[in-house]
Amino acid sequence: MTQSPASPLPAPKERRRLRESKSLTEAQVAAKVGVTRETVRAWESGRSTPRGHKRETYAKLLASLEAEEQAPATEAAVLATTTPVRSRRSVGHWDTAPLDRGQERGGLWARPAGEAEAGESSGPAASSNDATDAFDRLYAHAAPGLVRQAYLLTGRRTLARESVERAFQLAWQRWPEVAVDRDPAGWVRAAAHEYAVSPWHRLRPSHRHPEAPPADADDRALLEALLSLPSSYRRTLLLYDGVGLDLPETAAETEATTPAAAQRLLHAREAVAEQLPALSVPDQLHRRLTELAGAERLQAPKSTHVRTDGERRTRFWTRSAVAFTVLIVGATALTLRTAPTRYEPVPAPGATISGVPPRTGPGPLTRADKKLRDKLHKSTKSGPHRLVPEVD
Repeated sequence: MTQSPASPLPAPKERRRLRESKSLTEAQVAAKVGVTRETVRAWESGRSTPRGHKRETYAKLLASLEAEEQAPATEAAVLATTTPVRSRRSVGHWDTAPLDRGQERGGLWARPAGEAEAGESSGPAASSNDATDAFDRLYAHAAPGLVRQAYLLTGRRTLARESVERAFQLAWQRWPEVAVDRDPAGWVRAAAHEYAVSPWHRLRPSHRHPEAPPADADDRALLEALLSLPSSYRRTLLLYDGVGLDLPETAAETEATTPAAAQRLLHAREAVAEQLPALSVPDQLHRRLTELAGAERLQAPKSTHVRTDGERRTRFWTRSAVAFTVLIVGATALTLRTAPTRYEPVPAPGATISGVPPRTGPGPLTRADKKLRDKLHKSTKSGPHRLVPEVD
């Protein structure tokens, strides 16, 4: 008996976008599906996937939201009067915006119609050559722009290349998941940005020495203004005014609510405009971000190097984990071998005892005792008559 195919679900980001487009909270969706709010949050972040009856109910709810949607979600009213709507095709030098809807639904990295999601049985898997070719094409499409974005986030060229390299290595390790994502470039972009703004880089010795700033004075001023912002504000500004994402997508990628992302964007714009008044207009800020990103010649490593280095790193950590496990098992076995099988009480420490009588016995010989002893030793007589007293 064959099982009926599971209902298809949109990508985690699309699930959240559909919910927010109808102004539904996580608690409201959880009540409709019959789960907790934490479960809905895990579904929208991609940490877990619904199954069984809950999956069917959740898929029907998302399908109804998508059917009711007649126009793209409008942005917050606080930004509507100041920010013109930009299309994803007008992102200039960034080259990391998602593909258009036709490519998303049937392009190279999209899941074909009727194919099951990753982790479900859906026939033979794609060959290794096809996966390598798809990864290389994704890398060629997204890596150059991602390096420039990471540079604006960090102000460090080496860290920007490293962030993109690590993000693509993670994508290659989890390629079955990335390959079926609706926006593979966005998946890698989120990983690269998170690695770039990680606070742990401050502990690295190389982070203590600043890199050479841009040659142009205006570029230096803009980069200093960006680096003066908190990392969350800087990332929100880069995604919205640089990459060209809309507000719900920016909020989803930065793991914030839409109102919080709007406030971060407003504060970031105000901080930049305070230092550079000429960039108070959003279109002008977008143009200058694009020019600053394109001014630096930042080249990403080759895709073959990223794949091989990622596989080598994975093998190293796998072998290290195996060796550490063997060491733990050996130490445990040695402990069990040498450990005592029964309890042996430890002797109590010594203590001073009082009230003991002094030692008794014959004392040292006196002078008279010694004289008598010598006299007896010199006597030649023997027998009982020795005890008869003599009359002097």
